[in-house]
Amino acid sequence: MIDKAQIEQFLNRIQDAENALSDPAVIGNPSLYRKKAREHATLKKLEGIAHRYFNLLSQLEENRAMAQDPGSDPELTEMALDEISLAEEQLPALEKSVLAGLLPEEPADFRNAVVEIRAGTGGDEAALFAAVLFRMYSRYCESVGWKISVIDASPTELGGYKEIVFTVIGELAYRAFKYESGGHRVQRIPETETQGRIHTSAATVIVFPEADEEDELHIPDSDLRIDIFCASGHGGQGVNTTYSAIRITHLPTGLVAQCQDERSQHRNKEKALSVLRSRILDKQRMEEEARLGKTRLDLRGSGDRSQRIRTYNFPQNRMTDHRVNLTLYSLDRIVEGELQPLFDALLTYDRDQRLETELGIRA
Repeated sequence: MIDKAQIEQFLNRIQDAENALSDPAVIGNPSLYRKKAREHATLKKLEGIAHRYFNLLSQLEENRAMAQDPGSDPELTEMALDEISLAEEQLPALEKSVLAGLLPEEPADFRNAVVEIRAGTGGDEAALFAAVLFRMYSRYCESVGWKISVIDASPTELGGYKEIVFTVIGELAYRAFKYESGGHRVQRIPETETQGRIHTSAATVIVFPEADEEDELHIPDSDLRIDIFCASGHGGQGVNTTYSAIRITHLPTGLVAQCQDERSQHRNKEKALSVLRSRILDKQRMEEEARLGKTRLDLRGSGDRSQRIRTYNFPQNRMTDHRVNLTLYSLDRIVEGELQPLFDALLTYDRDQRLETELGIRA
């Protein structure tokens, strides 16, 4: 059972957060204001969940007392027993939600997500599968009101992608997409297959949080090599005749980012540099976590091709996420963007892992 006094002490920070939001010094600092606004919203959400939890506990005690009272009306006793049964079913999930509210927030969760999809083994079929994944993510973003901005793409003649890089713009975009990194395997009958044989191919997804002005990252010009070349692929008439595409290499790390989606060389450089900053920060984050010896099973994959996280079996209409042993027989809807059940399962699993490692509470 959760200590009510501990929760109330935690919720005392709501007033401090509200005071901060009306402080001119905080209002004048956009970065700090966003941080305080997120803290206030998180605390208010916890307040609502905690209120429901303790109300349910109180009702449970009252109904138990009524059920145990020998002088109670039989009909009222039966109603009390029904209420007890219902409350006992609801309590565990509600208790877990309250405890999850005590976990420190992960600031990167609130950022936009940079997503890369690369065709792996399987030739043209792998490139077509990469396009399926891009469309799936695009449909999901449309359903929740998020925007997608394509940074770079290498389309194939058959309508697939050798590689596509894009930014998902929306509140908590990185929290939703951060579990997508890793190898995605597909089993299906290609349109070009005349004998109906199932082919297996793969694509790799890499996701990292977008860098923003809050990050203190200085990159000297001497650390960068900038290459300018003709854009190719989609982009409309004249795309192959202008030297507008930009490739930037960070010499100390070897990390590369390029953009050819915009007609303007300046805009392409701006977008490529933003992706490069995000890559560098993500590399630093992973190195820091490795140095600290993180032991929690982190669902955020490395993007390594050998790390197969999910299988999409079209003949059986089945999608399996191997990390959480989740199988859904609704692949036809999933590839149309119905990803919320999957995202919720991954978020819940990760939350349970954090409760165990950070608060010592086994789910």
